[in-house]
Amino acid sequence: MKHLRGIPAEDGFRMPGEFEPHEGCIMIWPCRPGSWGYDASRARRAFAQVAEAIADSEQVIMLTEKEGLPSAQRMLSSRILVVPMESDDAWARDTGPTFLVNGQGDVAGVDWQFNAWGGSYDGLYQSWVKDQELAERFCQRFGYPLYDARHFVLEGGSIHSDGDGTLLVTEACLLSPGRNPEMTKEEIEGQLKDYLGAEKVIWLPSGIYQDETNEHVDNVCAFARPGEVLLAWTEDREDPQYEMSQRNYEILAAETDHKGRRFLIHKLPVPRKPVRLTENEASALLAEPGEDKRVPGERMAASYVNFYLSNGGVILPQFGDENDGTAKEILGSCFPDRRLVPVYARDIIIGGGNIHCITQQIPAGRIRRRFL
Repeated sequence: MKHLRGIPAEDGFRMPGEFEPHEGCIMIWPCRPGSWGYDASRARRAFAQVAEAIADSEQVIMLTEKEGLPSAQRMLSSRILVVPMESDDAWARDTGPTFLVNGQGDVAGVDWQFNAWGGSYDGLYQSWVKDQELAERFCQRFGYPLYDARHFVLEGGSIHSDGDGTLLVTEACLLSPGRNPEMTKEEIEGQLKDYLGAEKVIWLPSGIYQDETNEHVDNVCAFARPGEVLLAWTEDREDPQYEMSQRNYEILAAETDHKGRRFLIHKLPVPRKPVRLTENEASALLAEPGEDKRVPGERMAASYVNFYLSNGGVILPQFGDENDGTAKEILGSCFPDRRLVPVYARDIIIGGGNIHCITQQIPAGRIRRRFL
């Protein structure tokens, strides 16, 4: 693995849009008892369904702890490359490398500082050493050059790129005291531009209500393509999400992207009925020292925006809610050339995230890699 020096933007690199071609996708097999229950069996079935759907059109690399290796090999088809690699949890979006491309078709990773979504201020667990090392280990294993950005706390779920110079982020997350409290908003924006090749950053006020990541943007708003976004939405004035959605919409409606385009905004409803943790689900989660104990009845941050775009498909979450069908219709109209693959995602969201959170795309480059 080659460690790259300098600033990615100055070297001609940019973060592509997720809708651009992929070489593959990183996932991490669920093992952590505090997130997935004592045997993680239900979560593993959901992860396997997501992985197989993605594998229809791109290579999936499933990383796993040693104790998860037998179940991963048993439950996943031969299309999935299973690779032993240590991690603290299964959030590949946040702990894997963020990949960039340049005009020559080179692909490089960025290794951010990871502190479990808030460090000593409001992080979700006390030790994250293995997660912090994952991006470098992956790039070393598969030969991707890597930029070191460990001076800056960032998770992959907190950024969304249109691949054409514009980024989406939320103030609730990137300005939270547990990330980069010594930096001003302008300084944070400068880091995003330097390391992701962006020209403009659009700051949405908030994300999804009760999102324990301090409201990652990938749960509330996503680019379908440059100039076009999907925004989590509710018409229920009694729902705390209502005011959050209204403020986000007002920002987007008044903004333009880097190229001066007004946004076409698709309102993607959140589940009509809040998704709440059951007593049985809460009792199966084995919190480690320092972790918050989950409480039956707590509202989980369910959102249809948390989908994954594979080369050939849209892998979208479903919750057994009356808005499941509406979400499928809207996403189908936005991505008519991709196959819709609905996945019942309750057993993923129990862990604190969703389909986009457990995946990290690797963009296609001029060198086609063989993942062996």
